[in-house]
Amino acid sequence: MRDAAASGADALPEAAPGRAAAEAALLLLRPALRADGLSLGLAYADDPSARPGGPGERASAAAMPPRRRRDFLAGRCAARRALAEAGHPAAEILRSGRRPLFPGGFAGSISHSGGLAVALAARVPALGCDLELRGLPLASAHIVLGPDERGPVDDALDRAAAEYRLLCAFSAKEAAYKAFGALLGERAPATLLALATRPVPGGFRAWPRSLPGHVIDVRVRPAGPGVFSWAVAPVV
Repeated sequence: MRDAAASGADALPEAAPGRAAAEAALLLLRPALRADGLSLGLAYADDPSARPGGPGERASAAAMPPRRRRDFLAGRCAARRALAEAGHPAAEILRSGRRPLFPGGFAGSISHSGGLAVALAARVPALGCDLELRGLPLASAHIVLGPDERGPVDDALDRAAAEYRLLCAFSAKEAAYKAFGALLGERAPATLLALATRPVPGGFRAWPRSLPGHVIDVRVRPAGPGVFSWAVAPVV
C-alpha cells in the first residue's frame, strides 16, 4: 500500500476522513472472516498501545521517519491482536525486508491507510490484505491496469464511478501481490502490471501473467470512504 511521506519532525499521522466508518465496516466483516478461518486485528496509528512488542520491532521502528514509525507500530499492534484472536499471542513480529514474519504455522498480512491499521492472520499457505481510504487518480490507471483490464474503468458512467472501480482494482491487486509474494517467493510478480485480474462477483480473480496456473480470488468490500481487500492462497 502507498506509504505517506513524513511531514514535520514529529507530526501525528493524518487521519483520513471516515476513518471511524472504515473501522466500523471492518468490524462488521469479522464474522464472515472468522467463518473463513481468518482473524482480524485493528489499531489506530495514534493509539497509545501501538508500541514496540520487543527489541526487534523497536530497532526496526527507530530508523523510520515519525509517520512511517507510527504506521509500522500500529500495523504490528493490529497483527498481534489478530494473532491473539486466533489463539496464538505473539510478543513481537519481526520482518524480512518489508514482509512481516508471522509465527510458524500462520500466514498474515498488514495494511494501513489514513491512520488506521488492519491485519489478518490465519493457518493458510499465504494471504494478503489491503486497506485504501483515499482515492486514486484516473491518471494513474496505466501503472495499475494493463490494456486488457481497463474495460470496467473506461466503461464507467462518470468520473466518480471510474475512480471507485480503479481503487477497487488497485486494492485487489495489492492484496494479491502480497499473497503471491509470500506464496511464490522469487517467482512472484514484481509489479502490479505483472498481475492480471478479471472481475468476479464480490471481487476479482488474480494470477501472475507469467504463471497463469496460479490463481487467487480476491474479495473487495466497502470500508467507509474506501475499500478493503483480502486474498487467501488455496490449500493445495
